[in-house]
Amino acid sequence: MTHAVDQHSAEDSAPAPSVRLPLRPELANEKPYGAPQLDVPVLLNVNENPYPPGEEVVATIAEEVARAARGMNRYPDRDATVLRQDLADYLAVETGVDLGHLDVWAANGSNEVMLHVLQAFGGPGRTALSFAPTYSMYPEYARDTHTTWVVGRREDDFTLDPAYAAETIREVRPSVVLLASPNNPTGTALPTATVEAVCEAALGVDLDGAHPVVVVDEAYAEFRRPGTPSAVALLERYPNLAVTRTMSKAFAAAGARLGYLVASGDFVDALRIVRLPYHLSAITQAAAGAALRHRESLMAQVATLRAERDACVAWLREQRLLPDGAPFEVADTDANFVLFGRFGDRHAVWQGLLDRGVLIRETGPDGWLRVSIGTSEEMAAFRAALTEVLQENKQGEEQP
Repeated sequence: MTHAVDQHSAEDSAPAPSVRLPLRPELANEKPYGAPQLDVPVLLNVNENPYPPGEEVVATIAEEVARAARGMNRYPDRDATVLRQDLADYLAVETGVDLGHLDVWAANGSNEVMLHVLQAFGGPGRTALSFAPTYSMYPEYARDTHTTWVVGRREDDFTLDPAYAAETIREVRPSVVLLASPNNPTGTALPTATVEAVCEAALGVDLDGAHPVVVVDEAYAEFRRPGTPSAVALLERYPNLAVTRTMSKAFAAAGARLGYLVASGDFVDALRIVRLPYHLSAITQAAAGAALRHRESLMAQVATLRAERDACVAWLREQRLLPDGAPFEVADTDANFVLFGRFGDRHAVWQGLLDRGVLIRETGPDGWLRVSIGTSEEMAAFRAALTEVLQENKQGEEQP
């Protein structure tokens, strides 16, 4: 009996035979998306809101989630009707545009919203167009839906020339145009005239009787400076336009995973076709609805972050820490992050900050770094660490 058990155990521990999985060829050398998740004192790399929800917000969320949990044996409302109306009500206040729940779509983060867009309007034989540098997930949405990915260029100051954008649309004839405003990683917002030019150009492209859709990704819109427009105001004029938003940033709800889109009812109905059944859990719907009830207190944090961002931009532009004594180049930003450079070896600067307990993002054009806006204490730590790293680098270069 003992011998039989030992023999069986040895067989169980034998290595499994090597099997080659039938992975799609275009995925063979790809890596999963993701910024570094490291345990350091100052996390300023993924554009999170540094302020956790207040106790009143937490209490409301807990109450609503508990209520939803009591009915977890049943499937959730697959179209999230109540939540979509809550989002429409919020946007009416935030943008001044009256909307109904039929004009709003919600999903697990704006990432899933964008994937729905590419599933509905992209696909084999179709093209998605954007203008680089921009959000690094866009080409992955295209890849995952077998949509051809094409990028145009932005200007040296990261703005988008409307005439060039329109001409590129006419030339490429995409099914989907993706524009981020404020743009990630640069923070650049789009003027209304640029969005109008893009929408008009798309309406001038005939795709067998249809027209390209234009998606303006406003994930950071609540952080925009006064007077900076939202593309939501253009929806009534352009039925081929959609605007996406998220609760991850301004609402300090990155962990809840709730993104949404506002567009015509026909546009929303197209997304309903490709969404998975019951894609938005009852728990998520309850948590998001509860957070929306506290939008006033959560928006107060946004004002604080705007002020901290503007102070960071001003400080960076005043410094002369680069080896040649030149000031940093700092992109104008309407988001909760700042892109700055240019560094001969940005990775060395990134690593030096990390060694001092400050994690920022090595992203965007070569020579640039991006810092998310944190609390005043976190930003002070960033400034001190950056000064120390660059002074140390400068001293090293000056030594014979």
